[in-house]
Amino acid sequence: MKNFLIRLVWRIFSGILMVLVIASLTFFLIRLMPGDPVSAQYNQLIMQGMTPVQAENQVKVMYGFIPDEPVGEQFVNYIWGLLHFDFGQSISYEGIGVSHIILNAAPWTLILVFTGLIASFLVGVLAGVISAIKRSSPTGTILTVSGSLLHGVPQFVMGLLLAYLFTTLWPILPFGAPYDSSINPGFNGPFISSLISHAVLPVVTYALSSYGGWLLTMKSSVITVLGDDFILASEIRGLKSSTIIGYIARNAILPLFTLFTLSIGFMFGGSVFIENIFDYPGLGNLLLKSIDTRDYPLMSGAFLLITIAVIAANIITDFLYTFVDPRIRR
Repeated sequence: MKNFLIRLVWRIFSGILMVLVIASLTFFLIRLMPGDPVSAQYNQLIMQGMTPVQAENQVKVMYGFIPDEPVGEQFVNYIWGLLHFDFGQSISYEGIGVSHIILNAAPWTLILVFTGLIASFLVGVLAGVISAIKRSSPTGTILTVSGSLLHGVPQFVMGLLLAYLFTTLWPILPFGAPYDSSINPGFNGPFISSLISHAVLPVVTYALSSYGGWLLTMKSSVITVLGDDFILASEIRGLKSSTIIGYIARNAILPLFTLFTLSIGFMFGGSVFIENIFDYPGLGNLLLKSIDTRDYPLMSGAFLLITIAVIAANIITDFLYTFVDPRIRR
């Protein structure tokens, strides 16, 4: 128990250091982008009748620094704000706090990507086991071909294709926005029904674009496990085929467990193309808007959330894997 706690504390400490390092790199990379929105905003405020001092104070509130302020001072103020959980205010959202904007956008990404991730993982793993065990049959061939084809289709192409088929050619599903604007949001039947109907296409888009990767990876892992000695021993002992398949699946899924938990971390970045196509107000769409408007605080906050999610997923994976696989528990 003592070793576990020491390891946990060290992993958390190293994770915090990694977050600070990546946040620092993000700070400088964002400022290398072409364009100077700070000076543009400052000049616009001057044209609106503000004095230079008033304009500098207003820009300071919006961006956290003023025009021509040394980058070193900007960086110190930025890190100081992070340590106090202050991500600044967004210019593209008229001075609203970045933390508030990100927290409002995160649930939409969770609904969209997490549902698609779970669906694609479960279906892909099951199809991968079947395609590996029946790899010489037509069923195995069809599953493998379907996985290969879908794995090669980009997300934005899949989204546009599904949108055309089910909103234009056969208009059976709604398109754009997360719900019908004519319905009052709340815990009621019409609103929940609208949420579900609007989420079908983006969730299916993400699931189909991810399904092929899980299938092909699981198939390769199962084929590797089929050559292990315990499979031969199980057959010699006369165990049922369903029991042997269960043993195969439990051992073959271990490499995918790591990929799955890391995918949960990356999902906080949002599926940029899917959210943009279907007009979902998630983190992916938020990130695109912040880049277009050169909204430094919002960009930094979105990148930082993605960084924290990925590092946290790595730490959780590291500890959970020891419980999933008894062979490496020590």
